Amino acid sequence: MQLVIKGRNMEVNDRLREYVEKKIGKMTKYLPDVQEIRVELAEEKSRKTSEREVVQVTMRSNGMLLRAEERNSDIYAAIDAVADKLHGQINRFKGKKRRKMERAQVAAVEALETEFISSALEPVAEEEGLFEGRIVRTKRFSMTPMNEEEAIDQMELLGHDFFIFYNAAIDGVNVLYRRSDGNYGLLQPELA
Repeated sequence: MQLVIKGRNMEVNDRLREYVEKKIGKMTKYLPDVQEIRVELAEEKSRKTSEREVVQVTMRSNGMLLRAEERNSDIYAAIDAVADKLHGQINRFKGKKRRKMERAQVAAVEALETEFISSALEPVAEEEGLFEGRIVRTKRFSMTPMNEEEAIDQMELLGHDFFIFYNAAIDGVNVLYRRSDGNYGLLQPELA
């Protein structure tokens, strides 16, 4: 993550820089995939003394852009206020993302159930009709042995709704998925 701090009509001293890094830098704890945070501190001429110090923050994260601005008579109070505003935006964004994923999961599970039931009722197709589609992409990835709790943490960090992992407890590959009720499911394949 890159944190860029600029001052306009004011000098950004070490104390102010450290304060910004402490307050704004911790946003990566709430949104771990942040690529860049730009902070602009400015002192503007204004009739109202309560609006002279301005803090603008722009966060870029995986194609998403969050922006917040606050004005105050004290630059440190403006930094605190803009950090609170960003925290609220991140919570709203994560809530929308979570609701969207839950709706998508429900739809995917319903589609899979429908497909499974309809394919179970259909007679077996002839050999030439079995392979209509083809594999167009193969993805390889390394697996580190972990337990179910570590897999849940990793899945949450990635923001995915399923996670394939090597379960150290049973020495096998498992699939962890998020259910529509907010809990998790675990698929443990067995050889027939």
